[in-house]
Amino acid sequence: MKVLIVGGAGLIGRALGESLQKDSHTVWILSRNPRAAVAPVGVEVIQWDGKTPAGWENLVEEADAVVHLAGENIGALPWSPNRKAQIRQSREVTGRAVVEAVRQAGRKPAVLMQASGIDYYGTSLERSFNESDPPGSGFLSRVAVDWEASTRPVEDMGVRRVIIRSGPVLDATEGALPRMMLPFRLMVGGPLGSGRQWLSWIHRDDEIAAMRFLLEHTDASGPFNLASPNPVTNAQFGKALGRVMHRPYWIPAPAFLLQAVLGQMSSLILSGQRALPKRLLEMGFKFRYEHILPALEDLLGA
Repeated sequence: MKVLIVGGAGLIGRALGESLQKDSHTVWILSRNPRAAVAPVGVEVIQWDGKTPAGWENLVEEADAVVHLAGENIGALPWSPNRKAQIRQSREVTGRAVVEAVRQAGRKPAVLMQASGIDYYGTSLERSFNESDPPGSGFLSRVAVDWEASTRPVEDMGVRRVIIRSGPVLDATEGALPRMMLPFRLMVGGPLGSGRQWLSWIHRDDEIAAMRFLLEHTDASGPFNLASPNPVTNAQFGKALGRVMHRPYWIPAPAFLLQAVLGQMSSLILSGQRALPKRLLEMGFKFRYEHILPALEDLLGA
């Protein structure tokens, strides 16, 4: 299989590229800064402008699958009006570029995998969400809705489209987990806000395995929640992390303090959703890490 990963220089793109390359698949990664991109051995990094198909449209004709991961990191900077516009535009513009590349291709890829997130559903302390639930109304929900919609036209071109609504992907060196570990390293770990908010997490290896499963199963289309079947509350996660790191779990971070420091971006920490991988399980996917404690032990070498 030949796979083109758009925006593949981040954690998920690199891990997917490495997994595919190890199984002798051909992988190309698109990056706006190829010189700075760290790619797995054997994976070719191609430069693009982040806006158009110029320079890589020929790869779409060769590709059996296109994986669209491009978009500004939602947690990298505070959410000023300009930053929020950048987050939305980065997803919509790159999605349109992918659609145009597929439109121009004489030979279409068999499948397009479109990234999204479980923020699609909004937040709740009580409800559980599966793929049939409607979107929420907050900023991140609207971003997810627009991101998913950006590549919908490829379906009219006969291309199978899979949408992956991922929860926070746990990795020992990148992403959310190292940030969560910092207070515990400083011996000040504890609940964030009420501690009751849900964390629908997924181990990095299960994220990549699920993506490959959906790419390879030709009957898979539409949205899929990529999250463990056993979400945890913030308090449950913190206690498990403290146990694995051999650190105390005792100093709470009040919601008002996080809101004062982070502004609207505090919703990433203080809100959550219990998203379940209903369709993935129905298709027969088997999670390697279903529970948070074994997942953290594997990632942190406990």
